[in-house]
Amino acid sequence: MSQLALASRLDGSTPLITDGGLETTLIFLDGLDLPAFAGFPLVDDAAGTQTLARYFQPYFGIAERDGVGMVVDTPTYRANPDWAALVGYEGAVLAAVQTRSVEFARGIAADHDGVPTVLNGLIGQRGDGYVIDNPMSVSEAADYHLPQVRVFSEAGVDMVLAATMSYVEEAIGIAEAAASVGVPVVISFTVETDGRLPSGQSLGEAIEATDRATESGSAYYMINCAHTSHFQQVLDGRSGWLQRIGGIRANASRMSHAELDNADALDRGDPAALASDYVALRSVLSGLRVVGGCCGTDHEHVSRISAGLPPRSESSWRRQLTR
Repeated sequence: MSQLALASRLDGSTPLITDGGLETTLIFLDGLDLPAFAGFPLVDDAAGTQTLARYFQPYFGIAERDGVGMVVDTPTYRANPDWAALVGYEGAVLAAVQTRSVEFARGIAADHDGVPTVLNGLIGQRGDGYVIDNPMSVSEAADYHLPQVRVFSEAGVDMVLAATMSYVEEAIGIAEAAASVGVPVVISFTVETDGRLPSGQSLGEAIEATDRATESGSAYYMINCAHTSHFQQVLDGRSGWLQRIGGIRANASRMSHAELDNADALDRGDPAALASDYVALRSVLSGLRVVGGCCGTDHEHVSRISAGLPPRSESSWRRQLTR
């Protein structure tokens, strides 16, 4: 699907929400055991599918309440070969569960046909995400992620999202893989408490470098898996690259990645304060169209965020969606 076709899926005045932190919600609030932080195996049995459907239900309720659309993610953050092998999924078995994940996401969207939806194939980073120990070249990243991108494309997603990207070569590789099969791609970077990628590169440099390498091939960029306080200070309103940021999925906690990795309990932060931060970000990010949550957030956070962000004018949102 082209970017223009993707835009036509939605009314031009409709902002988009996402869900929150799926894995942290299921582990810490619902008491599930998710080895390797992998949610995708849940689509392989009826009980798991029902658990996922219950998880998404309140987010559709928020979208209905506020008259907004929703980006519906496949539960595939860990569904790449390295991570999936840790929970027994490889080769054709992995490709099959990736396809079933798309079918699951399409099914829950169909159950809420009053909500405009974008079906998103979620792709996580190959490694840790916060510690770059075995970085890939662009070509290595493209080759590594292409099979999952191809499965998503063949299964009929509207777009793919490369989430929690910690260095540009992997981001560029995924963008190239998506371009090779003709599916729109969104790149989402994560940052440390100083607003820089784990690689040490600044956010602005990462976005500009990715755009240069891909001829601005990404539909837009996002920031995820970092608290708003970690990146607000680097969003200089005079910088042109800010116009390319179309989505925010912030963490609930102000803790660093290292602190979160060592935490035994969930830090839900302050949902009201997080929502206020999103309102402030909207005044800086003219292209912001997608809002949701990441680690530690749940439907309360997203409800407050969505309620605090009234729709833009129809003409403004249509320009943002079609670029």
